[in-house]
Amino acid sequence: MIRRLFDKMRPHFEEKGKLHPLFPLYEAFDTFLYTPGTVTPTASHIRDALDLKRLMTIVVIALIPCMFMAMWNTGYQAHLAMQEMGKTAIDGWRGAVMSLPGLSYSPDAFFSCLIHGALYFIPVYVITLAAGGAWEVLFAIVRRHEVNEGFLVTSALFPLTLPPDIPWWQVALGISFGVVIGKEIFGGTGRNFMNPALVGRAFLYFAYPAQISGDRVWVAVDGYSGATSLGLMAAADAGSGLDALNVTWLQSFLGTISGSMGETSTLACLIGAIILVATGVGSWRIMSGVLIGGMGFSTLLWAVGSDSNAMFNLPPWWHLVVGGYAFGLVFMATDPVSASMTRTGKWYYGVLIGVMTILIRVINPAYPEGIMLAILLANVFSPLIDYVVVRAHVRRRRARYAA
Repeated sequence: MIRRLFDKMRPHFEEKGKLHPLFPLYEAFDTFLYTPGTVTPTASHIRDALDLKRLMTIVVIALIPCMFMAMWNTGYQAHLAMQEMGKTAIDGWRGAVMSLPGLSYSPDAFFSCLIHGALYFIPVYVITLAAGGAWEVLFAIVRRHEVNEGFLVTSALFPLTLPPDIPWWQVALGISFGVVIGKEIFGGTGRNFMNPALVGRAFLYFAYPAQISGDRVWVAVDGYSGATSLGLMAAADAGSGLDALNVTWLQSFLGTISGSMGETSTLACLIGAIILVATGVGSWRIMSGVLIGGMGFSTLLWAVGSDSNAMFNLPPWWHLVVGGYAFGLVFMATDPVSASMTRTGKWYYGVLIGVMTILIRVINPAYPEGIMLAILLANVFSPLIDYVVVRAHVRRRRARYAA
């Protein structure tokens, strides 16, 4: 029935149809539900049966554990904060939802935590889809090409990098900046040299630091002051050690700590990494390179130590589970468009991200996260890395076959 409906509507969107300018919008819905109905009339160059939409869909599926944790942990942290403050309810439309029978503000109420967190995450996700999707459709109509599927992943990644109580207008502004400035002005999906989700996140980070960083944005409860583990460590005295973190390593690994909505759980990121590597969508070389570079350099700085900077005293295995290191390693660094393309280049690219992340985190505690800036920097250098790798390969082949 759906197929017949789309086929009946198609003549109106084709050339000479009344709705022809909106054909990219029709094509986006059609190919989202079904495989494209056209075939290549000449010799094709298709390597396998995985088209771009299905590739992006696999990435979104790999993000589901992080989305689940984004909702549950946001509610869980809010309920813990309310318990500490002695609050028994929240105001506004969220309070009206949470007053439904069967829901409570107890941190032990799993379903209540999930619903409470969803009331923060889902609006941010919907706004991202609406604002970013509108720009995607607008550029597709003006350029007269299909809607690019890359936004499926961008729209899923961007909300996961934000704090739960970010103003909604900033969500719309950030994703607009990421889509337009980070991708569309360069030609759209496949031509952007930076990750659009990270471009939007970086814009908000520097344009509105009070709402995107600091110690008052990480728990979805008005009047509660909190901070991320990295923020606490960066502000601590060098002699305080790991006591400044106020959480255990296991809590950090599972993700039951405050932070950006979808970045806290290393376990959820690990599940996503298994899906991406098993399906061949994510590059295990890049993931391994980020891991080797980050763990190697953090071990070196940890061995050196410092009497004035507490971040020097953070063990390497802690860097894996605090902040967005695991999330960036699995989902951001492996972006197939902005990352290095050559096999050898992927190792260099990953190591560069790992080293720069720790360098920014430890040497400059004013930016305790690090992974976002490191990936954006590596995006800029990835074409140069591939160029050097290819030229070195050409020189070796010339020397080998010189005779």
